[in-house]
Amino acid sequence: MVLTLYKYDLSPPVRSVLWVIEALKLPVQFVEVNFLKNEHLTEEFKKINPQHTVPTLVDDDFVLADSHAIITYLLNKYGKDDFLYPAEPKLRAIVEQRLHFDSGILFPAIRGAFGPVVFQGRRNSQEEFDKIKAAYEFTEQFATNTWLAGDQFTIADICCVTSVSSLDEIIPIDAKTYPNLYAWFKRCSELDIYKSKNVPGNKELGDVYRSKVATLQ
Repeated sequence: MVLTLYKYDLSPPVRSVLWVIEALKLPVQFVEVNFLKNEHLTEEFKKINPQHTVPTLVDDDFVLADSHAIITYLLNKYGKDDFLYPAEPKLRAIVEQRLHFDSGILFPAIRGAFGPVVFQGRRNSQEEFDKIKAAYEFTEQFATNTWLAGDQFTIADICCVTSVSSLDEIIPIDAKTYPNLYAWFKRCSELDIYKSKNVPGNKELGDVYRSKVATLQ
């Protein structure tokens, strides 16, 4: 088994994959692809992944992009049980719905706020901030149990919390407005693996965003 992950820790999807790799204790070779320096646009990387996105996983001769696809692949192939990805059909369906929610609502809210400031050099619009607030409101409704998919910690929590933590760097979560979301976020943030695999890259994202905002004031 030869696993290679093309990554940049500033990316929330990358951080979710790093979390699962650590949980599975997989040996992985890491290759840094700094998209702030356009390293994802090199011809060499585009030959590996035509979408030129991170994370990208290479498992021998098998190449896979998209964090959710990578995570479920790793768990299906290398996981010894269903501790992060329930096998029971209804539970798995809820987990997968939360993953689609991450893809369709949470991550686009990050990209929509981060991209204009960092790559276009303009201040965020109210619409971009409103999408973050809408993402918080939806997550508030999902966070009524201990974890996002119920009583079991799953990849739904991993993928969504890496995204939510990045949104929190842009608009901090208000505990009074979103009590369920805040409590769930706090539970996740107290995990040692969250601190080691999510915090450093998330701090970098926040620092980059705030430094760019400061130049626009």
